[in-house]
Amino acid sequence: MSRPIQARFNSLALAHNYQIIQQSAPTARVFAVIKANAYGHGVQRVVDALPDADGFAILEINAAIELRRLGVQQPILLLEGVFSAAELTACAEFDLAIALHLPVHIEWLEQAQLSRPIAVFLKLNTGMNRLGFPAESAPAWAERLARCQNVTSVTVMTHFACADEPSKGIDTQWQRFIAATQSLALPTSSANSAAIFAYPQTHGTWVRPGLALYGASPFSDQTAASLGLQTVMALCSEVIATQDVAVGESVGYGASFIAPVPMKIGIVACGYADGYPRHAPTGTPVWVAGQRTRLLGRVSMDMLCIDLTPWPELDVGSPVELWGAHLPIDEVASAAGTLSYELMCAIAARVPVYTL
Repeated sequence: MSRPIQARFNSLALAHNYQIIQQSAPTARVFAVIKANAYGHGVQRVVDALPDADGFAILEINAAIELRRLGVQQPILLLEGVFSAAELTACAEFDLAIALHLPVHIEWLEQAQLSRPIAVFLKLNTGMNRLGFPAESAPAWAERLARCQNVTSVTVMTHFACADEPSKGIDTQWQRFIAATQSLALPTSSANSAAIFAYPQTHGTWVRPGLALYGASPFSDQTAASLGLQTVMALCSEVIATQDVAVGESVGYGASFIAPVPMKIGIVACGYADGYPRHAPTGTPVWVAGQRTRLLGRVSMDMLCIDLTPWPELDVGSPVELWGAHLPIDEVASAAGTLSYELMCAIAARVPVYTL
């Protein structure tokens, strides 16, 4: 028998979440964001589960080219654009749209000898201060792109820093974006997962959901279920041993947990080498055989310990869900002081994945 840990990919849940996003942004087209190996879910699995998606957004040009070779025909957007002028040749050959965020990107386009023109997304910095042209420069750059023979279409895009934080919101960034683009009469793309649900005025031509697509909430005060989203990936394992621990005895490395009463401990085949957060503290929720329990002590490389004291009948082989349909990933991330994004992306290559 193999080690019992596994990740379970629910393709129907992914398709459901895509539909929820479409319903939430009915006037926009939807780029399924599949960067970081589709947030740890596997690019090919996600693409296979969304055959009718409007488009896909990714970072790596090699992965985008592979999707074309596998028959994907929808628009594919390179979210960070190209990193050399030479990559423009492949973008034309494989019909890849690119984000433009530096003047040199436009210079490369103007000088390139391409087999056909490509679609571009002019990225504006409206306050995130990562990538993008100053928002007020949009008309000048758009005019320059209109004269470029290697450009087939221009969409203006931006990215919100605080769409998931109601106390901060998007007002300043949105006003800058509107001021910069209202005279251009060009397609737009600005809404991430949070803005799709919270700010319908930002939907524009294309929305770009990431986290919500995979069944997690972009908001700290709203659950994924309340948004109609379903868990796509569950991390599951089993109890592989049990221990009876006396009062005053410790559990795990560093003896960070001391039993205050006689306890039954379950040892689970999952550790930080599988992608579970090493810094998750005692009390982090875990689901075992239909019951919610808690993590005890430090997470080891290959194992972690859970409290089985209330259920003496549970033994080796009892099913465990570290996160999934029974235990939202957002809860685990919050308890561990991190984000569900990080947990999704951290699932290790040694964890087998099964598609449901």
